[in-house]
Amino acid sequence: MANGVTWRCCGWALRAPALLIALTAIVVVGTPLRAQWDSTCIPVAKRAGRALGCFITAREELGRLPTDTTLYWHLDTYPTRAAAERARESRSTVVESLGRIWLFTIAPGKWRPRGGDRVARIGPLPLIEADTFAAVYMEGVFQPGMNTMVHRHPGVEAWLTLEGAQCVETPEGKQEQRAGDPGLMVRGGLPMRLTGIGTGIRRSVVLILQDATKPRSTMAADWTPLNLCRPG
Repeated sequence: MANGVTWRCCGWALRAPALLIALTAIVVVGTPLRAQWDSTCIPVAKRAGRALGCFITAREELGRLPTDTTLYWHLDTYPTRAAAERARESRSTVVESLGRIWLFTIAPGKWRPRGGDRVARIGPLPLIEADTFAAVYMEGVFQPGMNTMVHRHPGVEAWLTLEGAQCVETPEGKQEQRAGDPGLMVRGGLPMRLTGIGTGIRRSVVLILQDATKPRSTMAADWTPLNLCRPG
């Protein structure tokens, strides 16, 4: 055949030169999407070998939260899950994430668990008005330049970065967080886009303290980022 092999699929018939052009177009169009993640977090049990993305490690129904005191996210680690379970109290959750066994607790600032190693205390947490709350815990693993879609949550999102660095842009500007920095928070309802920055993989533990009756995350088409977060 003078013009090479003919490829047939889905009602199309393309000879080799046209096929090459079509496939090249698919690659070119698809390439930028590799750096963008669609903000869909999946349960860690369904990770199936995926190295990058957002993985839900636990969801704890907390019910009504006190309104007469400020609340914080307390992060403590334990040598075994059994030890963490023994220290568990009201509004505590035991989570295995990023190679550690955590006791995550929503409590007043002066609260301390029994035993364990204190890693961080993040807050005070800006609460939305809600009759019932849920604490959704996640781990985020991004390479530099990887970013989320623009989205928002029905409650505060908080991060502690253990490795690498991240940048969060909102209509109020940008916030960067590197391993060793204090906790970072974005209040509920504010549109945001998160980007992995720096030179290495970013690994963070994440809390969304949300209205338990609403979806965890929704896309936010009413705001366009200014691209303040740069990968380098």
